[in-house]
Amino acid sequence: MHTVDHLESLCARAWPALAEVPLGNWSMRAADGFTGRANSTLTCGDPGMPIQQALTVAEGFAREHGIKPTAHVVNGSAHERAIEAAGWRVDLDHPGGAESLVMTGPLEKFADGVAESRDLPGWWELTAGSEVSAAQRHVLGSGPAVCFASITDNDWVIAAVRGAVVEDVLHVARLAVRPSHRRQGLARRLMGELAGWGLEQGATTCVLQVAEHNEPAIRLYEELGCTEHHRYRYWIPAVS
Repeated sequence: MHTVDHLESLCARAWPALAEVPLGNWSMRAADGFTGRANSTLTCGDPGMPIQQALTVAEGFAREHGIKPTAHVVNGSAHERAIEAAGWRVDLDHPGGAESLVMTGPLEKFADGVAESRDLPGWWELTAGSEVSAAQRHVLGSGPAVCFASITDNDWVIAAVRGAVVEDVLHVARLAVRPSHRRQGLARRLMGELAGWGLEQGATTCVLQVAEHNEPAIRLYEELGCTEHHRYRYWIPAVS
């Protein structure tokens, strides 16, 4: 069983930012605004200084890198009340949603086949958009072991997902199926193949970070045997 702090650290390693600077056990991260996870300060562990001071340092780091000061805070964590008392609030307007579930499950329960990692233009277009930035290429393309899994139809990528293995965990992200090919079981098939790849890399457990409003994705992961491990929210200064 992974602790919350350890699992959060593995997720961060699987999703590398362009700039990452430690603050005690916290990690200040920036990637030109691509995703909240890569552009926030992960507040797990001891920052090595009072919380108010640590938040001031994190705010300076964010402004230095041209991003909105944001703290990635585990719900119910020891720091949550202190961060609120320091004058920060939940970012209810965050584009990806203010609150996310972290779900985990055993890969052997749904592994079916083995995904082939193919760095196809269509993979990037489906998961990152038509204009792929350097930050996107870094976050999605870097990591200890990364898989660009996809399903194609006549060489056209119709479903895609990114997997990254860190220690014994397969981090799953950017699962996407084209609207014209939804409700055909492609997401489930792709997850099964990615799980098979993860097992080959030595992983035993998958982890997914999914916004609480993304009910279809949550249902899919539950059907695959995943359960909620914990939740986190994004916090920002009340006055910026």
